[in-house]
Amino acid sequence: MSNHALILHLAGRAEPLVFALSEKSAKSLVSRLPVLMGSAGVDSPELADGRTVAINFGQVATAHIDELPRNHDAYGIPRRGTGFGG
Repeated sequence: MSNHALILHLAGRAEPLVFALSEKSAKSLVSRLPVLMGSAGVDSPELADGRTVAINFGQVATAHIDELPRNHDAYGIPRRGTGFGG
């Protein structure tokens, strides 16, 4: 699993939105994030669990890529099985 997170701060929301990114999306967004923020673009990065999410960067106050915080709720974290065939 990738250890990268896209952290979005929205105006009027105390806690950031945290998305666990796939390795591919993390590498791609590093260079494109300033452009997406500056142009109020929309992007659909792949999350660590293989799903995608559409993000309207025109609604985001600040955004950055960082390590996935431990013990923090994040969208896109792969579900863990029980170890008993599940």
